[in-house]
Amino acid sequence: MLFGLLAVDFAITRRPHDVAMREAVGWSLFYLALPAAFGVLVWQVYGRTPAMEFYTGYVVEKSLSVDNLFVFMLLLAAFAVPPALAQRVLLYGIVGALVLRAIFIAAGAAVLQTGAWAFLLFGAALLLTAAKVMRDAARDEQYQVDIDNMRSVRLLRRFMPVTGQYHGGRLTVRENGRRTLTPLALVVVAVFVTDLVFAVDSVPAVYGVTEDPYLVFATNAFALLGLRALYFVLRNVLGKLRHLDYGLAVILAFIGVKLVLHWAHKLWPSVPDIPTELSLAVIAVALTTVTVTSLVANRRDERAAARR
Repeated sequence: MLFGLLAVDFAITRRPHDVAMREAVGWSLFYLALPAAFGVLVWQVYGRTPAMEFYTGYVVEKSLSVDNLFVFMLLLAAFAVPPALAQRVLLYGIVGALVLRAIFIAAGAAVLQTGAWAFLLFGAALLLTAAKVMRDAARDEQYQVDIDNMRSVRLLRRFMPVTGQYHGGRLTVRENGRRTLTPLALVVVAVFVTDLVFAVDSVPAVYGVTEDPYLVFATNAFALLGLRALYFVLRNVLGKLRHLDYGLAVILAFIGVKLVLHWAHKLWPSVPDIPTELSLAVIAVALTTVTVTSLVANRRDERAAARR
């Protein structure tokens, strides 16, 4: 099914075009319906617990992917990607991300098999990440993209020349008898490398919800497949979610604590283990809260600007 959906996406983006809101919303609803139906199937075949773990893991991945979208938006702006090519860039990035996530998930499963200490390691990593995200949010530090200092871009330019303009959806062209990269190739690599950083956080986060590698990959796959359409729905909204990073920090910290408690529970059964239902409720409350506070803050600023 995964390869079939990717084939459909490549067929859709074969002719580059600027995605209208109606088209983006339609595909977003489709990619929301798919995991909903998959969760029902898991519930019927394997029972309630795996289904709840899948739904919770999917919500975690989807919330983290919204933060990814903001960075992707900055990358596409920094590379001056034409609107018609944005969906092709995102699709290439999604394919690369799926490969990366599969590798990280397999590695995570191997680490978990070595003993309960892996839960402590993952939990500590998520707590450190949560602290960094919260610190950056409190300082109001904006993610900045410096193309010339990106190692991946500098490495590509060292080995191959780059054309000065885009050539449709092509990654390479032949100029003066020599194979040359297009700027599209550079932005695809930049998106790919950026997702590598995000995978370090997102994969342990989902392992904090379920230990089943298949469910972990399923949550990642469904969240990533809907990323392209969601980008075009939220590209004008993301900037208004000013408190999103606070919510993500709370979610990462909560899952980090959950992993540490899970490690302790395996050693000392008297230590409580946080149930999946509580995890889902905390995540939902965190996302709802930061959305509401962001909207209230935006409205307050608009009123203040109107009085000036």
